[in-house]
Amino acid sequence: MKDHYPHFHCCIASILLILLAAVPGPATGAQVEFTSSNLPVIIIDTGGLEIVDAPRISARMSAIDNGPGERNRITDPANDYDGRIAIELRGSATGGYPKRQYRFETQDEGGDNLNISLLGLPVENDWILYGPYTEDTSLIRNVLAYRLSRQIGRYASRTRLCEVVLNGDYRGLYVLMEKIKRDNDRIDIEAMDENDTSGDSLTGGYIIKLDKRAGENVGWWKSVLGTEYQYHEPKPDEITPEQKSYIEDFMDRFEAVMVSNDYSDPVKGYPAIIDIDSWIDHFILNEVCKNVDAYRISAFLHKNRDSVDSRLVAGPIWDFNLSFGQSWFLSDRYQTEGWQVDYYELHPGDRWQVPFTWVRLVREPNFVKRAVARWRELRSGALSMSRLFETIDLLADSVSEARVRNFERWPEAAPDPSYEAEIVRIKQWLEARLAWIDSNLAPLSDAGDPFVLQIPESPALAQNYPNPFNSGTIVVYSIPSRGHVRLEVFDLRGRLVDVLVDSYQTAGVKSAGWDGIGRSGVRAPSGTYLYRLAVDGEQRVKKMVLLQ
Repeated sequence: MKDHYPHFHCCIASILLILLAAVPGPATGAQVEFTSSNLPVIIIDTGGLEIVDAPRISARMSAIDNGPGERNRITDPANDYDGRIAIELRGSATGGYPKRQYRFETQDEGGDNLNISLLGLPVENDWILYGPYTEDTSLIRNVLAYRLSRQIGRYASRTRLCEVVLNGDYRGLYVLMEKIKRDNDRIDIEAMDENDTSGDSLTGGYIIKLDKRAGENVGWWKSVLGTEYQYHEPKPDEITPEQKSYIEDFMDRFEAVMVSNDYSDPVKGYPAIIDIDSWIDHFILNEVCKNVDAYRISAFLHKNRDSVDSRLVAGPIWDFNLSFGQSWFLSDRYQTEGWQVDYYELHPGDRWQVPFTWVRLVREPNFVKRAVARWRELRSGALSMSRLFETIDLLADSVSEARVRNFERWPEAAPDPSYEAEIVRIKQWLEARLAWIDSNLAPLSDAGDPFVLQIPESPALAQNYPNPFNSGTIVVYSIPSRGHVRLEVFDLRGRLVDVLVDSYQTAGVKSAGWDGIGRSGVRAPSGTYLYRLAVDGEQRVKKMVLLQ
């Protein structure tokens, strides 16, 4: 049964998170006596200051890592790191959990960034401490997904499992992760600064994000066709007007190609714009894990300088705590069938939809053909059941000691009926999921192109996508010859709401986006609307549904 009320569920989830956030962390669960671990230990001392969402506060951090097979005692010397950090809370949905999530920078005593190798990870200064809670009672979903990505040759955040003590309070099992950023050991693209405003240096490197507008230093824009993107690097408070203009124009050109009849052409179409192999791997990773947020939230794209590689690259993957059968929606949990790229079919009212570029791309015959070949290659290697089960068992074994303390500290996050049963459930789900993909990947292109619209002898108007919609929709139409085109939106009482196109245009397939905001600048209310295409006296009309 389709869930047409995701915002209701999200509101309930938000209320629960607010209620949880109101409970002080130490009051939840039992106080745990913690003296040593087989995992690295991180000890943070804020000097009594509360860690807040912003601004970051200064604190001291000690990291103890005596190496494989050795115990790490909280009384041992801080042999991995002992110094200053700047720390704050992180997370949108998870930010309200009693088991808090953190981002921090390692700093020198003067407060400047200090690049170090932390717990054996490559040298950097930006880090994440992710604490699995009720959304992932296995404790390993993110670590597993990132490891799979690296095993198939795609960078994903490196991780180290560890246990954390904050101001003398044992906080449980955490995952130290690399923050997504440009770096030779992370996303390896050219660095940019304020002087890169022309020529080849203007063309890269950029990191683009699709996400909710939560967190620190968020800057966003909406493409001509209605897709919302965020500037990730250069950072919103550092990117220049020239750089903004370049990357916005680049994404507009890419989207324009993806709604054209020539979108699959080797020279004019997507093969000349994107790194196809990266998009295939990104598609496979998200679908194997059935990541709830796939393609639309916590999703990254990046582009290097043209002189290095002018194509748009998909990835890296990020935030897979709701995957491998887990989901916000009860109706979606442990479902092994269906494509996450078709998220809009189950949740059409969700504001955060999969970009149309993905929906069209994954049904293009040549893309599917290459995806099938890559799938067969991976199924005999990193995605074979024996390799997958081996990886899961290694990760589960690595937390066998720490998970006991973690669930004692956070009993509400313990799996039901047992941790062992949770791991078995993940394995069984994964086996069924991969079997479904085995049978359904090759026929994916048989469903047809949702944007096929050949140039007819008279004007043609396609159904808008997505429909119903919330944040934006796309109207594709075709005109047989040059003429005056007017594309309008009306309410059911016949009142003009907005004019999307009013100009002379040449023959061909065209598109226009609507974000639900009328001519008055006010967002239109939920309901059914008519959109009318008029070309030199000929008219075509269809309906669209806007959901708030």
